[in-house]
Amino acid sequence: NLYVADSGNHTIRKITSAGVVTTVAGQALLFGSTDGTGGAVRFNRPGGLALDGTGNLFVADGGNTIRKIVLNSGAVTTLAGQAGQPGYMDGTGSAARFNHGSAGLSADGAGNLYLCDANNFVMRKITPAGVVTTVGGQAGRQGMVDGAADSALFRWPTGIVADSAGNLFVADTGNQTIRKIT
Repeated sequence: NLYVADSGNHTIRKITSAGVVTTVAGQALLFGSTDGTGGAVRFNRPGGLALDGTGNLFVADGGNTIRKIVLNSGAVTTLAGQAGQPGYMDGTGSAARFNHGSAGLSADGAGNLYLCDANNFVMRKITPAGVVTTVGGQAGRQGMVDGAADSALFRWPTGIVADSAGNLFVADTGNQTIRKIT
């Protein structure tokens, strides 16, 4: 199955190998930030998607939250961030703040998520328990500097993928480069 963040319709869609398209969560043209199941769920321009190894789909929701969809039940919950509260703060669950818009999201083999927090110019790690930390870049500072994760600078990172060795590859869109975080 292929999962798609249908940003303009504020929904998450599923496309089977036979080409059958269904809506997993959300309702077309109705936006917000409501947890629940099916058509009762509301997203705000969802973007990046990542599947973990246990049947969960994670969504970088444009309301500056990370949402979790349990695919076998359709239940949607907010893992981290608080809708309508953009900013920058490492923390757990609703105490964390993002300003990612709806940028790239990736999962590793241990169930951690990695997010391009594009408007903060940083990459973030979200554990399965919702603990958010910064793994690259400096919040609010943009540029093109290589170096240790906390001294490197990025400009609008929008895509990220984790490899099996634990490295992160980042599409640093504003610098027109692919960067590696070890």
